[in-house]
Amino acid sequence: MNETLIYTIAILVGLGLVAAVVLYFVAQKFKVYEDPRIDETEAMLPGANCGGCGFPGCRGMAEALVKNDDISALYCPVGGASTMQAIAEFLGKAVAEKEPMVAVVRCGGTRCNRARINTFDGAGSCAVEASLYGGETGCTFGCLGNGDCTRVCNFDAIRMNPETGLPEVDEERCTACGACVKACPKQIIELRKKGLKGRRVYVNCVNKDKGAITRKACTAGCIGCGKCVKTCPFEAITLENNLAYIDPAKCRLCRKCVAVCPTGAIVAVNFPTPVPTPAAQQESTVAAATQETKIATEGGEQHA
Repeated sequence: MNETLIYTIAILVGLGLVAAVVLYFVAQKFKVYEDPRIDETEAMLPGANCGGCGFPGCRGMAEALVKNDDISALYCPVGGASTMQAIAEFLGKAVAEKEPMVAVVRCGGTRCNRARINTFDGAGSCAVEASLYGGETGCTFGCLGNGDCTRVCNFDAIRMNPETGLPEVDEERCTACGACVKACPKQIIELRKKGLKGRRVYVNCVNKDKGAITRKACTAGCIGCGKCVKTCPFEAITLENNLAYIDPAKCRLCRKCVAVCPTGAIVAVNFPTPVPTPAAQQESTVAAATQETKIATEGGEQHA
């Protein structure tokens, strides 16, 4: 009895040793080497895992940064230039300089500018509403106002304005991760260069209908008149499919296009309010006095 037990234990121990040796050699043969710099690089990234870099998470971005000799095409929008520079110095690689970006909502169709012609009584989702029909207004290109973009933002950088019914971006919080861009079924959100002192000029509309149709649907829409194209001295504006577009790489922020746009579809952001010249002030005063005289005269005629 004792000998049988001893033999059994000895056989089990022997089989265990053989299995351990086999597993050891198998592990060595199929061992995957991982560069220890990947962990350190991942620790230098912000850890947002937002996907704005094009990878599913910061781990994937770290692996790409370590494994690729040329990292000029790789960029972490959350960490920005400072993070990329620090990683490049750590890895001993060169990184391309990129200007800060920010999400821009290209729709001026507020509740005052777009009349509602029907009511959507379905799920409160832009994706659902866009899959069913064009929207509650005559503009089938504009914002649907259900806030899909706000729900996907991990940085609380975009919120719906209850008065206008449009999303608004907080420039200080926006990391240009692009989550809101992907979530918008109408493609009205665009990542643009933040610009010097945050100043930008862009066409606040994506409507591609003909001018008369656009004008009827939204008073602030681009009607494709082409005045901005003719006015721009830098050839930064193109007109295609009844819609003007300003190339941020060519735009020099002269704002001449803003002045000639008949519908106010071109907006200038973060520019200082111009100080009126003495001549302009005098002209404004004369116009106000003329208007008051006209009102007083009309009032006298009615009393008479």
